[in-house]
Amino acid sequence: MIPRKIGLIGYPLKHSFSKSYFSQKIKDLGINDLLFENVEMRDIEDVFEYLTEHPELIGLAVTIPHKISILPYLDAIDDFAQSIGSVNCLQIRDGKIKGYNTDAIGFEQSIRPLLKEHHKKALVLGSGGSSKTVIKVLNQLGIETKVVSRNPIEDMIGYEALTAEMMSQHLIVVNCSPVGMFPDVEASPEIPYEFITDQHLFYDLIYNPSQTVFLQKAKQFGAETCNGLNMLHIQAEENWRIWNQR
Repeated sequence: MIPRKIGLIGYPLKHSFSKSYFSQKIKDLGINDLLFENVEMRDIEDVFEYLTEHPELIGLAVTIPHKISILPYLDAIDDFAQSIGSVNCLQIRDGKIKGYNTDAIGFEQSIRPLLKEHHKKALVLGSGGSSKTVIKVLNQLGIETKVVSRNPIEDMIGYEALTAEMMSQHLIVVNCSPVGMFPDVEASPEIPYEFITDQHLFYDLIYNPSQTVFLQKAKQFGAETCNGLNMLHIQAEENWRIWNQR
């Protein structure tokens, strides 16, 4: 009998905690017919080929750079994920692939306890799939957002537009870019850190390293900081629930 399989698709995956997390969970629960594997693939066409060639798959987590590009290959998309325009969880049943967004649950539950009355506006660094999720959640929480991108389009702004006034008006800064992620741990988003105050909340979706340069610099100026580990744990458990629901 071929064991059922779950996994993680994306590129690169050296930073990921998923394999150790889910392999340990499978072991702790005594599940003998389920395996987890990392599937490191740069091109979306290769991802789709992998999906079609492995009927033993029951679910996959999706990470950078495929959270948006995989959408056309799905048979169905959860309504909430559709409203965001990004997925990070795939449920596979009878050859049909349905996409979900559990990042939103993880982000919302992890940032909500940190919000203060003065947190009215946020800067969202990066314009990928994670950015779309963060914007959706913050807007639902009544927080106005502005996307900062190296290649701004439409109503986005570039990093050079981050003035003292802009920083003083936006007291939440969320890094949704991979800048600072292992192994490039010395890098940090190019924002004017000198304008940070103790009224700021800096949130980095990166969890490896646990204290990015982005967070270290913010903490030096008195800002409250949070990395993405709690978010990761929350969304991982939601992924597990979706993969195993009948």
